[in-house]
Amino acid sequence: MNLKIGVIKGDGIGPEIVTEAMKVLDKVGEVYGHTLDYDQLLMGGASIDVHGVPLTDDTIRRAKECDAVLMGSIGGDAKTSPWYQLEPDKRPEAGLLKIRKALNLFANLRPAVLYEELKGACPLKEEITEGGFDMMIMRELTGGLYFGERRTVEENGVMTAYDSLTYNENEIRRIAKRAFDIAMKRRRKVTSVDKANVLDSSRLWRKVVEEVAGEYPEVTLEHMLVDNCAMQLVKDPKQFDVILTENMFGDILSDEASMVTGSIGMLASASLNETKFGLYEPSGGSAPDIAGKGIANPIATILSAAMMLRFSFDLDAEADAIEKAVADVLREGWRTIDIMSDGKSQVGTEKMGDLIAAHIA
Repeated sequence: MNLKIGVIKGDGIGPEIVTEAMKVLDKVGEVYGHTLDYDQLLMGGASIDVHGVPLTDDTIRRAKECDAVLMGSIGGDAKTSPWYQLEPDKRPEAGLLKIRKALNLFANLRPAVLYEELKGACPLKEEITEGGFDMMIMRELTGGLYFGERRTVEENGVMTAYDSLTYNENEIRRIAKRAFDIAMKRRRKVTSVDKANVLDSSRLWRKVVEEVAGEYPEVTLEHMLVDNCAMQLVKDPKQFDVILTENMFGDILSDEASMVTGSIGMLASASLNETKFGLYEPSGGSAPDIAGKGIANPIATILSAAMMLRFSFDLDAEADAIEKAVADVLREGWRTIDIMSDGKSQVGTEKMGDLIAAHIA
């Protein structure tokens, strides 16, 4: 099979961690008989340096011609980088919002898995995390507060800002269907998170999700208010299978879930549209303070590549092979500095990629 993959290495540690993910993908291609055709694309600060903008129309066009896009991290140090002297719509992160909208990437999938080998890195008490946990956070990505109408005006001599939170039933229904489809392949439970006791948008969200749930009698649906969900994630994370929520709530809860696993360097992410196309990236940031030091954890990006094989190419065996290789390497005691613990062997970014690629079979 020929896999045409757009590659956005990005900023900070992005080039380092994406290079290791490509190394693992190349090994998968070698073992399983696939050819990989990479198209190197610019976005974020790297694009600003060359084109003056964080994302060009040509990059969007080329991304659309690929089967999927693998991306590193975007952005830099907001205090020192000249990128942040630009207008907000010209800064690196503006490219993220633009590409999500341009490619209609409405469904963000963030798995949060606590590996048994890394339970010592989890900040929660051992009795809470015994046996590990495995959840998938489904975040609606192209609607809600981040994409609503906004303005800042002076009213009666007082500066006043407005941000509109808007969802229609079609936007809610399509992300709900995706969540229930994924739950069918997991433990068949969906927790829909909203603020229906306060917000009209959440009351519509709850109504539509219940309608969709009627099409999936095998899946258990529960509703949970977002503040309670934030508490339950640290009180009893094992209760969750698929968490379904809107854009801003998902942004916050997915970061919380990532840190409950012990390190954001372990968390993969996928953003999908209504076809098989997706953009795959680690959940963490560009970490400019450690860029170029060879110590960044590439596992989240490598696991994002596994998600790409699974969701965009339907190559489940190949995705399983990557996930197993990661687990095997951790079981053998290899660690990057962010997940290091007593008695383990510390390695750098490149060595971790080498180890995982060597375990692909």
